[in-house]
Amino acid sequence: MNLKPVNLPTECNYIACFLTLECNLRCSYCINLFKDTKRVIQRRYISGNDWVRCINRLFCSTDLPVTLQGGEPSLHPDFFWIIKNIRSDINIDILTNLTFDIKQFIHEINPSRLSRKAKYPNIRVSYHPEYMELNSLIQKVLEMQDAGFSIGVYGVMHPLLLLKMEEAGLACRKVGIDFRTKEFLGEHDNLLYGNYLYKNAVGNDKRKRCLCRSTDLIIGPTAEVFRCHHDLYKNFPAIGSLLDNNIELTYSFRECSEFGDCNPCDIKVKTNRFQIFGHTSVEIKNV
Repeated sequence: MNLKPVNLPTECNYIACFLTLECNLRCSYCINLFKDTKRVIQRRYISGNDWVRCINRLFCSTDLPVTLQGGEPSLHPDFFWIIKNIRSDINIDILTNLTFDIKQFIHEINPSRLSRKAKYPNIRVSYHPEYMELNSLIQKVLEMQDAGFSIGVYGVMHPLLLLKMEEAGLACRKVGIDFRTKEFLGEHDNLLYGNYLYKNAVGNDKRKRCLCRSTDLIIGPTAEVFRCHHDLYKNFPAIGSLLDNNIELTYSFRECSEFGDCNPCDIKVKTNRFQIFGHTSVEIKNV
């Protein structure tokens, strides 16, 4: 059955399609596992056909891409098929650890499908020194780059990895690879790292009620839509499903009783999709 079109609110800044929460790495600082979150729904996902049906019903500004991510999105068995069957007027970004078969990717995917004009790479590769060998990663990125793909490498500035990130940045830039860093979000040695808009919203043992709304559209592996990253990762009830023909997506305040246990991704101060600094995904009031 065809699904009715869904018009996204103009305030929407990010469309996150978590094809699966499964990952083939187990990084110690994984934001998906912030505050001991368990991988409770990692092996549940919908078919590629259903993913395409859900994504293709979305209508929004042409400068707003859908971002395929996870976990590791390429672990979805229909990863390539999904990319090739998303509506041609919808732009696509990918967040990946690049552990998939890049030769197959180059053979099956046209670079023009992932080459929208943006101030950052359309394929953003996460570098994790705990599990990756830098030179091998660089060679894979260069091969993708030579094939015409918009691709770059990102590293997390964890306190224990600063030297490795500096080395990675120098090595990547030396061969013409776009290398950028992201601040570490979370706790290390009993210190909370990250630049957050709302005081006491993260890493707090006390919970408070509030009203909250988000500029992110968070779509989980079974096409359920969540209020925020916190609800996705902790398997809280969804607010609806994109497989529901009658779903309506609005930029509305919703009641929440989890203020204090917010996920850092939701409340950190960052750049928006236009690379303008000062954006935060959620707006919270009435704490």
